Amino acid sequence: MNISESVDRLNKMIEDVGASFIDLKFCDLYGRWHHLTIDTSIIGEKLFTVGIGIDGSSMGYKSIESGDLTIIPDINTAFVDPFYDLPTISMICDITESSIEKPFHLDPRFIARKCESYLSNTVNGATALFSPEFEFYLFDEVEIAVKPHYSCFSLLSLEEDETGRGADIRHQEGYHHIPPADAFNNFRNNLSMMLKEANIPLKYHHHEVGAMGQQEIELGFLPLLNMADNVMLVKYFVRNLAYKEGISATFMPKPIQNASGSGMHIHLYLEKDGNSLFYDGSKPSCLSDTGMKYIGGILKNGKALFAFTNPSVNSYKRLCPHYEAPEYLFHSEANRTAAIRIPSYAKNPQEMRIEYRPSDATANPYLSFSALLLAGLYGIRTDIQAPDLVVGDFESQPSKVKKRFDRVPSNLKEALDALKREHEFLMVDNIFTEELINAWILLKSSEIDMIEKGISPMEFYLYYDT
Repeated sequence: MNISESVDRLNKMIEDVGASFIDLKFCDLYGRWHHLTIDTSIIGEKLFTVGIGIDGSSMGYKSIESGDLTIIPDINTAFVDPFYDLPTISMICDITESSIEKPFHLDPRFIARKCESYLSNTVNGATALFSPEFEFYLFDEVEIAVKPHYSCFSLLSLEEDETGRGADIRHQEGYHHIPPADAFNNFRNNLSMMLKEANIPLKYHHHEVGAMGQQEIELGFLPLLNMADNVMLVKYFVRNLAYKEGISATFMPKPIQNASGSGMHIHLYLEKDGNSLFYDGSKPSCLSDTGMKYIGGILKNGKALFAFTNPSVNSYKRLCPHYEAPEYLFHSEANRTAAIRIPSYAKNPQEMRIEYRPSDATANPYLSFSALLLAGLYGIRTDIQAPDLVVGDFESQPSKVKKRFDRVPSNLKEALDALKREHEFLMVDNIFTEELINAWILLKSSEIDMIEKGISPMEFYLYYDT
């Protein structure tokens, strides 16, 4: 679409909804949106040719001495934003250098675009399709305080036991629960309608295992960049709808001790001419040689991948026994404790796929999806054959079988150390750069340092009376 067509399309949207403002959203390295708002009266070709200048140093992208960057809206992402009082059209932006002919090399959307281009050239016209499952909690009241003399968190849910409603969900028994115990079905219905209005395909929604308001929604399949945009949109919609309804939403992987954590399982496959390249009906589990090599690449680079798919300290508190979370890097059919699950209900030429189960929504989706794709393509490119599928319970396997598979990283530092050692698979065609990887490691190491130096309530519980 040329510049003139983009302007015409935007002007038609403005006219159709009577929009007063355009909201421009752009992503930092963490995977968090920032925004600025402009009046519709200044809309013209310059918005798409010159863009809007921003201070990259305030987002951690550049030094204060040379912080100028530019954002350019992508008209294909335009939607009517339902969370503003006055009619507003929102668009997601690419970030460029102040000379807009040069993309900004750390822009997460630019990295995703490079990754898609590399795939098309490497696997002759193939497309990578992604479908995430979002798990999140809704709480009725939340208190969070981090001060030198006062540190706490408190979570209240009307679904928890002993609230006196007579319709409480017992601990860890929320899976597919129905109303009235499922207090948030209407929330999910409202969310579904809003996502539909924004052209985001939703497969289903339901209550998850966690008794204190854990939810799940799953999206249909889309290419990498489109789905990464939609991940950002879903989180934006969930948080803002919760705020509008007087409750609070979190995608934090493990907000409640001894309760189910929230992941973002990712279904994915390579598609060409309407068929999955992972399908071969003559092979075990109908998984083609291409699919097995793709899995081999993910398992080979498995620990380093966690630095992008599970990039928070809290991520690793979810990856523990008894909560359907992976502990080892193995693949299996229908097994929800596997790092890679082969869904037994999708064995056909059009839908054959794998499910990557470790990841969570603290990830930057542009980076995590790209890293997953590059790891799989590394397996195809270097002809890595995945080990045989593990059948049955992993813990009951003979020791010689278990020794073939690595444990998942036990903490974020271990994942970052793996990334330092093993990141060649990300460097192909300069998609990820040394500068990006070093910036990511520094960013995440500072989080570890902050948490390690902080004083937690648990320390007072254990040591105050010593």
